[in-house]
Amino acid sequence: MALNLEMVGKNMEPIGFTYDQDDVILYALGIGAGVENLDFVYEKNLKVFPTFAVVPFFPALVPFILAAKINLFKLLHGEHKIIVHKPIPASGKLSTTAVCSTVYDKGDKGAVIHVDFKTRDESDDLIFENRAIIIDKSAGNFGGDRGPEAEKILPPEGQEPDFQVIHETSPNQCALYRLSGDKNPLHIEPEFAARGGFDRPILHGLCSYGFAGRAILESVCDNDPARLKSFGVRFMNVVYPGDSLITQGWKLDTGKYVIQTSNQDGKIILGNALAEVS
Repeated sequence: MALNLEMVGKNMEPIGFTYDQDDVILYALGIGAGVENLDFVYEKNLKVFPTFAVVPFFPALVPFILAAKINLFKLLHGEHKIIVHKPIPASGKLSTTAVCSTVYDKGDKGAVIHVDFKTRDESDDLIFENRAIIIDKSAGNFGGDRGPEAEKILPPEGQEPDFQVIHETSPNQCALYRLSGDKNPLHIEPEFAARGGFDRPILHGLCSYGFAGRAILESVCDNDPARLKSFGVRFMNVVYPGDSLITQGWKLDTGKYVIQTSNQDGKIILGNALAEVS
């Protein structure tokens, strides 16, 4: 089935998303927060992690994948970025609209699909955006533009990181995180993971992303969600439940931080990453 290139530039129908404080707390627990992060797991003065933006994103992603005729068995989530315009409410009704901005033809490496998701509240205020880069490894060689070379975002050479946070994931991390909406059996069923070439179920990439977002918030934002304005990453390698996630940040003059998350073996999990804080 060929990729549906007619999707480029067309707005999908808005997808509604209703959530409450329990959903916010469940997400926080899913990215490793606990009672030491009380304001994120207790409804009394509940704060919302900015990376919660990926939760309403997921139900809007699925119909786009189907309409674009992306091959589910050859799909990779290559990069992800959130842009937060207003602090996310602790409960409410949101609406997300997806549009494919462009598709690049990388030949035998597949098609690289850029999709933008805008999420608004009931007053039609733009709360946040998700920008995803999806790769369909089976859809290249359609005669399209190869696109520009990917931007390289690397830590300043020879400079020690301005912060480092080590988080331990739980052996049950997948089972908990999937309750925030991504129930792909790759992350829970050993037999399914084995068919994908993995020894056991792997952790959701957006779960690792949430762990890194927590590290940024506690290190340079004083745990104030309003201070994280954007956070974009490239998914580099897989994480297994029980792995350590070591997130480091290097401050740039512009109020931005180059971010890198590695596992306990030094393998880079999240790279080419940049966070903007106020």
